Formats: sequence, C-alpha cells, structure tokens
Amino acid sequence: MADQQRPTAPDRREALKARHRKAIVTAAAALMTEIGGTDFTVDQLAARADVSRRTVFNHFTTVDDITVEVFHEMLGAVLDNVDANFEASAAEHAGETSMFDQLAGALRATDLVGTTTELTRIFGPDSGPRSARQAVLFERAINDLGIRIATITLRHRPEADPLEVDLMCGALVGGALVVVRHWEQSTGGVDTVESRRVWDELLERMISVNRAGFGTLTPRTGAS
Repeated sequence: MADQQRPTAPDRREALKARHRKAIVTAAAALMTEIGGTDFTVDQLAARADVSRRTVFNHFTTVDDITVEVFHEMLGAVLDNVDANFEASAAEHAGETSMFDQLAGALRATDLVGTTTELTRIFGPDSGPRSARQAVLFERAINDLGIRIATITLRHRPEADPLEVDLMCGALVGGALVVVRHWEQSTGGVDTVESRRVWDELLERMISVNRAGFGTLTPRTGAS
C-alpha cells in the first residue's frame, strides 16, 4: 500500500520544478525589495534561490519575465479584492447597477494605493523619469492586470459580450495608468492621507470620464 501511495517519478519532477520556480520568484521579490528596483543579475538571483543559472533559464527566458511574474503575484492580492468587491456590489445592487458601475464600485472599494506605492518604489528612480526598460515592465504588469480584471468581470457577468468587456476593462486600466502618472507627479508616489485623497479624486475623475464618454469633454475653465 505504501508503494502505491508513493509519488511517481514524473510527479516528483513536477513537484521539484514547481519548487524551483517558486524559489526563483520569491528570491526575485526579495532582491527587488532590498535594492528598490529590478537591476539584479542572474547570478545574484540564482544564489539567492539556491539554484543554478541553467535552472533559472529553464523556467524563464529573461530576467524581465521573472520581474513580471513577481508583479503578477503582487497584483494577485489586488485582484482578489476587486473580485470580492465586485461580488459584494453585484449582490447589493442586483439588477439595479450597470456592469460598468459594478466594476467602478469594486475599484473604488479596493485599496490600490499600497500596491501602486510599491510598484512606484520599484520602478521609479530617485530622480527623473523611468528608464525605457522600467516603463515597458510597468506597462506589461498593468496590461496583465487589465486582462485578469476582464476575466473576473466575465465570471460575474457571463451574459456580457467579451469584446465589450475587454474594451471596458482596457479603457479603465489604461485610465489607471494615466491616474498613476498624475498621482506620482502630484504626490511623489508616497502613501499618506493626502496622497490617498488625491488618488481618490483622480480615480473618480477617470471613472466619470469613461462613463460619460470623451465626446462630452469641454475645455478647462480659463484655457485659451
């Protein structure tokens, strides 16, 4: 009986692969936290994860792919909250609220400042704009967030048209990128009571513009 319950060789190999992958991602997250950025080497990563360079590249093609995987996990907690808040909003306003407003309500109810602050700390240099590499990695992480939010939305609203859901989520996530930029410029990307007030204001404006449509925009008061 004991022999029958013992994992087979393929099972053991898969378990080892999963353990190595997890160790690599965990090591990358630790290095990013320590150095406040993504400029670690494969040798540093392999040493921290206690694996070989070859093992690292058996799981990931580039260091950038590892970095994106770390952010994928970081954003997982945000997505769990969006999911729970979407469900709560749908239950509270069943049949009364549009899909857009349910998703907007879920975004409002989710604490996005903490994760955004961490992303800013990692991607934002001490002075000046992000490097081209940092900008690309940041957008990869945010675009992945849009795809996963669309999946959540369709799970809650399976009757919805997938194209319209993708367009809606893409617009909101694209708007969130703009909000992040303006928020960083206004607050320095720090997590304070005032920065959260600014975040809420910018997020609300972005949601309002997307709800109303860009055809309703008017010139800013005092603009020439």
